[in-house]
Amino acid sequence: MFTGIVEERGRIESIQQSNQALSMKIRGKRVTSDVNIGDSISVNGVCLTVTSYEQDTFTVDVIPETFRGSSLAHLKAQSEVNLERAMHANGRFGGHFVSGHVDAIGNIERTWVEDNAKYYYITVPEADTRYITLKGSIAVDGTSLTVFGVEEKAFIISLIPETQEATVLGEKKQGDIVNIEYDMLAKYMETLVQAKHTNKPSSSLTEEKLRDYGF
Repeated sequence: MFTGIVEERGRIESIQQSNQALSMKIRGKRVTSDVNIGDSISVNGVCLTVTSYEQDTFTVDVIPETFRGSSLAHLKAQSEVNLERAMHANGRFGGHFVSGHVDAIGNIERTWVEDNAKYYYITVPEADTRYITLKGSIAVDGTSLTVFGVEEKAFIISLIPETQEATVLGEKKQGDIVNIEYDMLAKYMETLVQAKHTNKPSSSLTEEKLRDYGF
């Protein structure tokens, strides 16, 4: 589990590709300060497992499903990426619940600047906008952001100067693609509602449990 608060901008040291699979060596000083084999690290919003590490670098494998369903296939050596370690159970929660499982690839259709904020108009599959709520949370390349506008096939986000500097999103431009993860709670609620109408229990998560957890 992640929070969407990017810890640092890492850099791809090398990539080895075999058909639709990748092995990537990534440099990131902060995320490797306490790394162990088997740890989860979010790379541009994709939860990946550390397979080996050295000083200031770690290696991860990308399976075909992730290759096809995320923007990682477009990375090259020296590309910068957003990095975040999995959240500790007793850690400070600064963003929102982010699983590191990409739901869709978004397309940046246009960007613009207003005073100190940079805005992005991002298109997604039309059916997916049901998960996007005005002033709600969304993860874009693993960064927890607030939605400032929702349309039929698109949404709008804005980056403050700190986020522009601390993440790779600040350098994204029109025509670039990004990894999108919708609000986990919205997806759970949809599953619950569908199960209620079909009288088929879909999981152990119930409305009563959500109320007990404060939702």
